[in-house]
Amino acid sequence: MPAWYYTPFYAMLRAITFPIGPLTAKFLGFIIFGAAILIIAIVPWLDKSPVKSIRYKGIYSKLALGGLVISFFVLGYLGMVPPNPLRTVLAQVFTAIYFIYFLFMPIYTKYEKCKPVPERIIV
Repeated sequence: MPAWYYTPFYAMLRAITFPIGPLTAKFLGFIIFGAAILIIAIVPWLDKSPVKSIRYKGIYSKLALGGLVISFFVLGYLGMVPPNPLRTVLAQVFTAIYFIYFLFMPIYTKYEKCKPVPERIIV
């Protein structure tokens, strides 16, 4: 079993149980594993919000972040326990939720209504 901080990514690795064309399930799991880590690096370009602090962001960003946190904790648990069919389906669902947070970020951050940033913070 991996260290606790890798368990969400390990659950994503195990969630891919189907091949796509010539790509095996193991290779696709590896791709998802790597993409889950690398997608965090492109968040500054995905976030289209005029404010950067979660305190001033709108409700969509807060709900999406809550979904990401929940999915990360559930994936962490699923990465620590032995797989079974139900846990595999749950890992697939929560892996999708994890990626949906990042893939839809340009949309919900661009169109949500944010609170104004106080002038004392504006640089």
